[in-house]
Amino acid sequence: MRSPPIMIPFIFAMTFGTQTARAQGGAPQAGGPTAKPLIMTVTAFADGSDIPAKYTQAGDQTSPAITWTNTPAGTVTFLLHMHDMEVSRNRSSDDQLHWLVWNIPGTATGLQEGIPMGAQLQNGAYQISASGQMYRGPGAPANGPRHHYTFELFALDTKVDVQPGSDGFETRTNVMKAIQEHILGKAVYMGLFHRPQ
Repeated sequence: MRSPPIMIPFIFAMTFGTQTARAQGGAPQAGGPTAKPLIMTVTAFADGSDIPAKYTQAGDQTSPAITWTNTPAGTVTFLLHMHDMEVSRNRSSDDQLHWLVWNIPGTATGLQEGIPMGAQLQNGAYQISASGQMYRGPGAPANGPRHHYTFELFALDTKVDVQPGSDGFETRTNVMKAIQEHILGKAVYMGLFHRPQ
């Protein structure tokens, strides 16, 4: 009785050939072209510099104009998150919420200066802060170091199905939970502030 022919070399050749084809024309290889990073600019001040009083609690609390470029392909909405990283709320890792704007249309390239109060913006986005449905300007006290106010912009592949609640922090928790696994790109910008003496 004859033994069946051994097929191992043929199987190996098929596997090796498939891997070679993928390397040549399938998945992107290291060093290949990549998408440009999402870039955000706050026009009122340079990244890492002091925030002018107009945009703080020492001034008019006017929301600054913000622009961005290099929107990732597939972006449906944007989310903007401004927070004070020096504040530890309720002795936890939760920090101070100054502005959360979500469901900004994916076709948008910025937000104009002086967004009015109210839960919903003209472009259909929602906003909230620790002070309610509005922008909350920086307000760090004068008797300490400048606080770091971080602006984070997220490009998302979905619309966020969360309505503004009565508690800004709870709303932020729900929004941030909803965007997990939907982030296509992120940009960060920083401003510094403490109240004048």
